[in-house]
Amino acid sequence: MQESLLQLFPRDRQHFWSRVCRNGESIREIRLRIDRPVLVQRAEGECFLDEQGNFTNDDKCAHRAGQRELEEILMHICHDSPYAFEDELRQGFITVPGGHRVGVAGQAVLEEDGKLRTIKYIHYINIRITHQLFGVAEPLLSRVYREGRLQNTLIVSPPGCGKTTLLRELVRRISDGNAYGEGLSVGVVDERSEIAGSYLGRPQNDLGSRTDVLDACPKALGMMLLLRSMSPRVIAVDELGDDGDVAALRAAAACGSRILATVHGTDIGDVADRFPKLGQAALFACVIVLGKQGGQPVVKRVYEGEEAACAFSGRIHDSGRMPGFRSVVS
Repeated sequence: MQESLLQLFPRDRQHFWSRVCRNGESIREIRLRIDRPVLVQRAEGECFLDEQGNFTNDDKCAHRAGQRELEEILMHICHDSPYAFEDELRQGFITVPGGHRVGVAGQAVLEEDGKLRTIKYIHYINIRITHQLFGVAEPLLSRVYREGRLQNTLIVSPPGCGKTTLLRELVRRISDGNAYGEGLSVGVVDERSEIAGSYLGRPQNDLGSRTDVLDACPKALGMMLLLRSMSPRVIAVDELGDDGDVAALRAAAACGSRILATVHGTDIGDVADRFPKLGQAALFACVIVLGKQGGQPVVKRVYEGEEAACAFSGRIHDSGRMPGFRSVVS
């Protein structure tokens, strides 16, 4: 972790970033904005960096990143060839060795048809640190299997409650096999490179021995590609975005693949309102709802079987955290 983080920064500035990198396990994000204090999001909260690279809560003595510093960091990440990363910049981020993701913002450059060509004058950088938490799926494995068979499973979660972390670990445990079921071939459509954290197409996170990854591909297209090319017994996708994604999921299920998916939402009713087709044909036999309690991610509720279908139809509402579950995702 420390080494992969340190390599994000130019050699002549690595001494400044060394303390942050040594604390990489507790770091969630590093945000650099031109002429604004450098912000570090840690597990215990937000802080600044002073001019020596030490953590501080005083914004008056915080280090401010200038234009040249941001340009040098970006050029270093792009190996002095930003044009080689134009396709990734078009998506707003670059995935780097270690699976970390560098998000960028600045001035959008559009094509004549209104599509985004690239981003220039990049004055904002957000380094999101990847954390693979092994074991977080263990309390839920008994719920996503029924009589040795994996159930189609949907994870509902607001931002920042660990849905991708949980999905990643479910993929690994299903792929390798566990006490509830044999190992299955899993096809992951990783549109935003967040599940596998692929660098040059190679996953930086452990997704198991029977997992194939289609990186940086739109979900609906990717699911169909994997079905034709890799014959996965399970298809996994993160953050359903529209009815096209839902239609592709239903097509994959009709072809016999099991489904693992996540979607943004505060509860199952919120998701049902935005994606009414998700509740049709009882697509999901297991729905896991995540949230926060005391500032920590928790599993609030697990719906299974007929209960999941009833919840989508509005006949059952969330009633708080399920007894026996602890904060298992972050």
